[in-house]
Amino acid sequence: MTIVSAPVTTRANRVEIHDAGALARAREILDACADVRAMGEAVKAAVARNAAWRGEQCINLLAPEAPTSPSVRALLAAEIGTRAAEGHIGPVNRWFAGTRHIDEVEALSVELLKRYFRCNYADHRLCASMIGNAVVYTALSAPGDVVMSAAQPVGGHSSNRSDGPAGAMGRKIVDIPVDPHELVVDIDAFRTVAEAARPTLVALGLSMTLFPQPVAAMKAIIAPWGGRLFFDAAHQLGLIGGRQFQDPLKEGADIMTGSAGKTFAGPQSGILVWDDPELARAVTTAVFPVWAATHQVNRVAALAMATAEAIAFGEAFMAQIVRNAQALARALQERGIPMLGGHKGFTATHQAIGDVRKFGRGLEVAQKLEKANIIVNKNLVPADKPEDWDFPGGIRIGTIEVTRLGMREAEMAAIAELIARVVVRGEAPEAVRKDALALRAGFQTLYYCFETGLPPR
Repeated sequence: MTIVSAPVTTRANRVEIHDAGALARAREILDACADVRAMGEAVKAAVARNAAWRGEQCINLLAPEAPTSPSVRALLAAEIGTRAAEGHIGPVNRWFAGTRHIDEVEALSVELLKRYFRCNYADHRLCASMIGNAVVYTALSAPGDVVMSAAQPVGGHSSNRSDGPAGAMGRKIVDIPVDPHELVVDIDAFRTVAEAARPTLVALGLSMTLFPQPVAAMKAIIAPWGGRLFFDAAHQLGLIGGRQFQDPLKEGADIMTGSAGKTFAGPQSGILVWDDPELARAVTTAVFPVWAATHQVNRVAALAMATAEAIAFGEAFMAQIVRNAQALARALQERGIPMLGGHKGFTATHQAIGDVRKFGRGLEVAQKLEKANIIVNKNLVPADKPEDWDFPGGIRIGTIEVTRLGMREAEMAAIAELIARVVVRGEAPEAVRKDALALRAGFQTLYYCFETGLPPR
């Protein structure tokens, strides 16, 4: 077989939103390839470099990431992923014949989710939690309706704001008042605003999430005019299922969405759970045919496996995640990095938020730590203004991956020391990197899964 080189095209006055330098380097790599097969090998080489660096050499403290178990990863590459399965579960509901085993896999996924979240209904077909949010807006509101959500500097996320699905779908956004010191909804201010705005839907979703929110009180305020409360648990989903956080559905939320790729520690997916049978038809028909068609059945199988792991190990895993986040936040504060929520124990989740404005702000600090093989993300803090969007004052730290690698409180103190050496004491990141590599080298096994069970004491 003859493999020909791909044609190269150029375009004047190119407009790129992506980083122009990164795209230029990619073009250089492809131009240097002898043929198309070599281009494919270049892709494989980039993936391998990421696996070696991020998967084995970095201390990953990103709150939105979790490594999946060997069983979950194997199912993501399974043959079933080549199969199409539009529609709801069941032969009459499918557009295609030959789906009886796919129905079995999807039904197992749904029933496992219902067991872990102790709920009446669950949907498994969403490829991202933001799509789950869009499903909720479709099912429970209409264009022109008022939706209340939290602004980004106090932890809100774009998916519930004017620049995300809510705004793009024509909903009018009104801010949920959040106490910037307590980092929870100011319930008295919320009552005033909500009674004036009379929102159809309150979207309680926070990507900076440290403490439980007053779900029951908020629902009681909006109930008189039939307002619905939607809990976006993108970050807290695993903690909720693992009984380490508030249970929004039991406290009055009408529906909950979340990401399977964060504390849930499964494949990148969106999950929907709810209890009210009156919502079932509106929600499931908003999933299909509106927002999901062929929905990656390999991902559904992997999600089912991750849910089984969560039922077996989730409570222990989630409890250690929270203990590690609290220990890491406390150790960072002791070493001179101001941490949000210190007067309340710093956090009740997997996250800790550092205020690094006096150290060069979040982007600069994150980039320095990356050179030391410590991965965090820049993050807005309540004091930030709109002009600070790209250069926010904080960093967000998560403990999902380090916990799944078997680390505990002692290792959190060691990580805090490494961070302080770079951020507070100004040591060269390259000098700290060798100690970060040494720490990471001792933790290469993923736990809280069927292959390895719980980490050794």
